[in-house]
Amino acid sequence: MRALRKLRRGAGQIELVDIPPPAPDCGEVLVQVMRAGVCGTDIHIFHDAYKNLEPPVTLGHEFSGIVLRTGPGVTKWKEGDRVVVESLASSCGSCRHCLAGDTQCCRFRKAYGISKDGGFAELVTAREESLHRLPSGVSFEEAAMIEPLCVAVHAVLEKSNVQAGDTVLITGPGTIGQLVSQVARLVGASVIMVGTSKDQARLNVATATGAEHCLSSDREDTSARIARITGGSGPDLAFECAGVHAAIQLCLSAVRTGGQVVQLGIAGRAIEIEYDLICLKEVEIRGSFTHNKRTWERAVALLSDPRLNLNALVSGVYPLEDWGLAFEKTAKAEGLKYLLAPNVP
Repeated sequence: MRALRKLRRGAGQIELVDIPPPAPDCGEVLVQVMRAGVCGTDIHIFHDAYKNLEPPVTLGHEFSGIVLRTGPGVTKWKEGDRVVVESLASSCGSCRHCLAGDTQCCRFRKAYGISKDGGFAELVTAREESLHRLPSGVSFEEAAMIEPLCVAVHAVLEKSNVQAGDTVLITGPGTIGQLVSQVARLVGASVIMVGTSKDQARLNVATATGAEHCLSSDREDTSARIARITGGSGPDLAFECAGVHAAIQLCLSAVRTGGQVVQLGIAGRAIEIEYDLICLKEVEIRGSFTHNKRTWERAVALLSDPRLNLNALVSGVYPLEDWGLAFEKTAKAEGLKYLLAPNVP
């Protein structure tokens, strides 16, 4: 079968190769991959900037497909079931985080596409516990968006204090920022989205999917505009999804006294901020990292809400052999989410 693999450490070192098809072991399911999303993590892996990578490995951790075969002991799944697969391949199961259900915090967690062969392939094996059944009417394209949706659901519904009537500030109009906006609006919050002039197409998508205010930080004084929008008090919460200094500082300075900042963006380096504002404004700061099984169950349940628009974020679908183009567009931030189609249709 064809698989897109990181063969060894170093920049590049990714090739579309033919490898033997996997066979499901005890408790595993063989999935025919229909759609798989290209993520910023995949770009970091291309540039050898992801330290937890275990090559050689097939990439891809956002994927949906069809059950092709089940291994010994599997009773919940059968051939033909339409599924989405969690990105978590395994965790230790015994640390305090695993016992609390917070597997995303396990030091020994393994992920598909990073430590275990993932979804940029025609076939993949996955633990039966990693699968979720797709509701009828949900496309494979939408299903491949569930992993980033989970990132937003975890931040908004599980880590923040957002309530109906709140105003939330979101910095970074990429896929995660867009989904945070949509989930926050499902709760009943109004959204201020901030990007730059280079993000205009993305800001247009945010407007089309319901964000009330979209601002370009290099075209106007965003702090002053945010103050006017909120009557001088500042937004109730801020979700930082860009991971850059200016955005982190804006969230901290703009949020109201007693407000909350949820940090999703990863800077990858030390960031200098106006630290005293945390004390002087009594700002609560929370980190939000990926998701857990509870999150996946909530996200899949949200798919039935007609207000959720995942298709608006899909900028293109490419056959597996055109992976380079999908990677290039993702790296250049052209559009939002690009999907690979190992099996067509």
